[in-house]
Amino acid sequence: MKKMRKRFRVLAVLMVLAALVSGCQKKNDDGSKQVEVGIVMKNYNSPYFQMLNDTIKAESEKLGWKCTVLGSDSDVTKEAANIDSLIQKKVKVIFIDSIEPNPVVPAINRAAEAGIAVINVDSAPGVGANDITTVYSDNIENGRAVGKAYVNYIGADKPLYGIILSGGKGNVAGLERRSGLFAGIIGARLNLSPGEADDAAADIERQLVATGRAENAAARFFIVGQGWGDWSRTGGLQVGEDLITANKGMLNLMMAENDEMNLGARQALVNADLLDVDIIAAADGAKAAYDLIKSGDKPRYISTGENSPVKVGIKAVEIARQIVVDGKPWTAFDKITKTDAFGVTADMVTAHYDYGF
Repeated sequence: MKKMRKRFRVLAVLMVLAALVSGCQKKNDDGSKQVEVGIVMKNYNSPYFQMLNDTIKAESEKLGWKCTVLGSDSDVTKEAANIDSLIQKKVKVIFIDSIEPNPVVPAINRAAEAGIAVINVDSAPGVGANDITTVYSDNIENGRAVGKAYVNYIGADKPLYGIILSGGKGNVAGLERRSGLFAGIIGARLNLSPGEADDAAADIERQLVATGRAENAAARFFIVGQGWGDWSRTGGLQVGEDLITANKGMLNLMMAENDEMNLGARQALVNADLLDVDIIAAADGAKAAYDLIKSGDKPRYISTGENSPVKVGIKAVEIARQIVVDGKPWTAFDKITKTDAFGVTADMVTAHYDYGF
């Protein structure tokens, strides 16, 4: 009898332990352990960032994964704390759009040491980060595609007198975007190889840095001013007004590194009654820009590069799925993963509209 009571006590203890273990492991409906992932976003100050966050969350939940979303409010200290909290939760994957490249590296490496796969989206980390990959659109090739599309629209002979609206001084993505745009225009007008066009674009950039103006006379391409609009519609309006006022008599082209600045500066063109100035953007694919491309209303928005947060988010989660579900090793992925480049024009806008934001 004593032996039986002892066996019952042992059995009861084992049952309690089993229940505790079961309670710590969340299960899916099919009985498998639920995968938990985390998203750390730099901020939600633009429709792009919000759409990127929403896409990653939705695609993760389609796989049955539980998703924890943390915003960093453009604070690198909070960003590191967010990553550490996800490490404590023992998530399988962290998706992060980092604020600055270098401060985030130690936190990424702490996650990797804990066996957590880190996938960067939109913004790449600094040197030494033990991440899987960074997923973003191809800035240079998007700009090049837009430049080519514009030359296809306007032809190779008409002299172009343009302004360029840039996001922020020293920003790598901005440099890539405008360089691609210049290379696309000059390359298409002079029938250059990609390498030759890139060299010509680099020369334009050197001139802009030195004087704020630039030209490639052979391509009949003249930049009469550059302004810094902080990537925003308000900034684009302000800098657009200054550049338009200074160059009103000759201007026939307005270029920008994103749609938001162009959308603001377009209002400045309307206010100045400059309705025959063409508008192109090296990126983003904002639906407001797509609507203008489709309508053909003056001043005409001719083309924008597709920087789709939807496509970036889908691709990032697919990489995570291959790691978590298929068991692919971290080293199976390139450090940079780019979405396909498109210079979206009126004949393409319907097909790309739902990937905008």
